[in-house]
Amino acid sequence: MVVRLLWESNAQHAGMEDTTMKRHRHTPEQAVRKLREGERLLNEGKDLTEVLRHLGIAESTWNRWKSRYGGMRIDEVKRLRELEHENTRLKKLVADQALDIDMLKEVARGNF
Repeated sequence: MVVRLLWESNAQHAGMEDTTMKRHRHTPEQAVRKLREGERLLNEGKDLTEVLRHLGIAESTWNRWKSRYGGMRIDEVKRLRELEHENTRLKKLVADQALDIDMLKEVARGNF
């Protein structure tokens, strides 16, 4: 970390450009918007590396987003996120219920 900070400060003082990307979590809606914009730029004849640089994402991120959100609209992504949250909530409820059932079985056996 210290070495990187020293290098970055030296790079800034020497007039060099810092080429590292800052980590940023994109919402699914932002990912869909960037995918659309990227597809538009690719259809205009731009190279993939230029498109990725313009969007500020890595190629692995592009590929992951295409496999996850490719062809989806923003409203579909919002609905997907709502369903994922609901699914998580229901899984927690089922787990709690299973624990309650196990506890009641132990109490009924008298093994407490």
